Parts: sequence; structure tokens; C-alpha cells
Amino acid sequence: MPDSPCDRVSAREAIASVTGSFTEHRPAERPAPGDGPLGWSGYAESRARATARTGEEESVLHGTAVVGGRECVLVSFEFGFLGGSLGASAGDRLEAAYALAGERRLPLVSLVATGGSRMQEGMVALIQLQRVARASSRLRAEGLPQIAVLRDPATGGGWATVGAGADVVLALPGAQIGFAGSRVRPADADPYAYTAEGQLAAGQIDAVVTPDGLPGTLGRWLAALTARGPARAAPVPDALSAAGLPATGWDAVEQARAAARPRAEAYLDAYFEDRLPLSGDRCGGRDPGLLCGVGLHAGRPVAYAAQCGTATRPAGYRTAARVIRLADRLGLPVLTLIDTPGAANDAEAERAGAGAAVADAFAAVAGARVPVTTLVIGEGGSGGALALASPDHTHVTADSYFSVIAPEAAAAILKRGPGEVRSTADQLRLRPQDLVELGVARSVVGPARPGG
Repeated sequence: MPDSPCDRVSAREAIASVTGSFTEHRPAERPAPGDGPLGWSGYAESRARATARTGEEESVLHGTAVVGGRECVLVSFEFGFLGGSLGASAGDRLEAAYALAGERRLPLVSLVATGGSRMQEGMVALIQLQRVARASSRLRAEGLPQIAVLRDPATGGGWATVGAGADVVLALPGAQIGFAGSRVRPADADPYAYTAEGQLAAGQIDAVVTPDGLPGTLGRWLAALTARGPARAAPVPDALSAAGLPATGWDAVEQARAAARPRAEAYLDAYFEDRLPLSGDRCGGRDPGLLCGVGLHAGRPVAYAAQCGTATRPAGYRTAARVIRLADRLGLPVLTLIDTPGAANDAEAERAGAGAAVADAFAAVAGARVPVTTLVIGEGGSGGALALASPDHTHVTADSYFSVIAPEAAAAILKRGPGEVRSTADQLRLRPQDLVELGVARSVVGPARPGG
């Protein structure tokens, strides 16, 4: 790994940028040969120079801290120490950090800047990734959140474990991020793909945050992920329009499709005092038509997945499933807003695994141990809408409908002409009041009463 001076922010400077309260913990150092497990000539001297240059004895330091008023375990990488690389001693420190978070019942925040595994320790260095993955998995099983902040660079095994393995992944602008470091990736590779912005576009991270905004963002995330109470269902949002119940099935369709009808963004803004987005399916895709994240409602954290009126793409369903499973693990109630003509059915969607993605969303909702609350705020188009709907706690607004299939498609399948679409809509019994009568929805939700 690199052994030359680096002008990047140091591990302690990174810590100081997010907190003024940090208590370092140091695990007992294990005895090791001076030139390491491989007897790599000059390794001891490289380590000594790295220590003299950085003041650190290893590439990782950890301890307890208070960020945004919330206590956490904080990990920071020193890139100036052999490129922030992972060896056996760094693995000891990372494992100790995860264990400390478990013992103290605290969230883990990692400030990652690493070039990968340390060549001078060979396979002994590489297997540290298994140790980190195991420690992370244990913390996950204990229901404790992990947040990673990707500094520059975050590559190799450090990215693929501490970074990408976190529940919430943030990155600093322009940070170099990728499994392949700059010296080993293909010469003709698109450099944008290895940047924070490129990884955000590819659905691999949740947000790019400026250094100035990082302390506040971390504080908000820690508040959202740790301010938990009893696992009560999220309250049903109030309707944002005063639309009356539709007289016919086609009236219901027209009301749901009206351009002026309130959309998901308006509902989320009205419902949450603060919300933080979770973006991307971690499989290379994002769906701008599905908003996911965690917000605070009346001071309580609630995870959300909200359709925005477009056909939901496979990446959207996978992102929603990821968020629902995270909420289930952390004990957060879930709110879903339904508004889609259906799942995307173009060739690209099929190639991206539309069926499997919809199935994954169904499975995430069905398997959730936390309460899931659903409000249908517009179109409820077939299985593409039902995949995110609660089986027993779904409500509807007056300007919505829910149907096994859109009336036009139903008429076409039944070989009916265009003139029979309206009557088909009536036969489908898709109006809000029909859905309550059929037992599909619990209630038709109205707007908030003045002063109520």
C-alpha cells in the first residue's frame, strides 16, 4: 500500500469535524513479528515511518463520541498510515469497535478512508474482511444501526465491508469510491463510476453530503435511528384534499388521475417534521418515482416508502424492500403510500428482474414484525401497488382507487370496446367506499379537521 505523505484529512481531523467529544479506546496489541506474518522486508520500517508521519500506531482508531447530542461508537480511518489499509491489527481494532457498540447498545458511525487490504500481510490481511463482516452481522442481529461516511478514497475491502455493509451510506462530494482502487481498475474505465456522485446515481449510496453539512446530517440520522419507543403502528396520514366520494367507478379513476391531486411529496412533507432519504437498491439502480427513508412524526421515527404516481421500476421495489427490512430490524414502524398505475412492464424492467423485485417487496411486507400502515393516495394499479400495501392496515383517500387491473386493460382483456371501459370500472368495484365494503381497506380517510 502507499507509503508516501498524503494531504488528505487525518483520522483525528475527521473526528473533530463531526464531534468535540471523543474518548478513544485501544485494544490490547497482539505480539507480531517486526516485518509481519509474511516477513515482508522493510515492512517494520514502513510502519515506523507511517507512525512518525501521522502520530498513529495503526490505520484505524475508535472510541465513544457524542454526535448531534447522541452517543455512538465512532471509527475513523487514517489514510496517511499505509493508505488506511487493513491488516491484522486494524482488524483487531475494527472488531473491538463493533463489540463496543454491541456492549454499550450504541449505533456505530464509521468515517472511512482506505485503499483496501494491506499487501505486506498477504492473506492474513485479506481475511480481516471476514472478521469485519462477522462483527457487522452480529451488530445487525442485535438491532443496532450502522452509518458509514465515505471519505476519499473508500476502496477495496474497506468499502465492501465497513462502507457498503452499513445501513446508511453517506459520502463526501467527489470522494473516490469503488471496489477497485485507482491503480487496479481498467485503464478505460469511466472515472465517474468511481465517484460519490456516480455511486449515488447507481443506487449504491444514500446521499452525498458536504463537509459542513455532515455533523448535522449525522445528528439527524442518529436521532431518527435511536429515538425508538414501543412498536406502535404509524398513525394514518390525513387526506390533503377535500374531494368527495366518487359516484361511479370511472369517477374514482378520474379523481385519482387528476393532475391537481396531492402527491406523495406533499403527503410526506405534511406528515413528517424531518425526513432523511434512503436511496438506491444496492444492485445498480434507483427509481425516482419511489421515495424511501426515515422520518420523524411527532418525535417518533417512522420508515417510509412512497410511490409518486409513476410505474414503479424494479429498483424501486428493491429499495422499498431494503428499507422495510431495515425498519423491521431496528424496530421502526413503516408507512407506505400507494400511488402507481402499476409495475413498470417494459423490456428494460423485465431485464432488471421486475417479477423478482415485486416478489421481494411482497416478502418484505409479509415478513415484517413491525406494524406497516398504508394509505392509498391515488392510483392503486394491480400487484404493482399491492406489493407495498399492508395486508391488514390499509386505508384509502376519497380521490383514490384500487383495482386488480386498470379499467382500460380489463376491457381489452375481456375483448370489450372503448365504450365499455366506464361500465367495466363499475364492475371492478374499485371506488374507495367499495374497497372498505369489500374489506380491502379499513377506512376512507378524510382531511384534518380545523383545530383538530
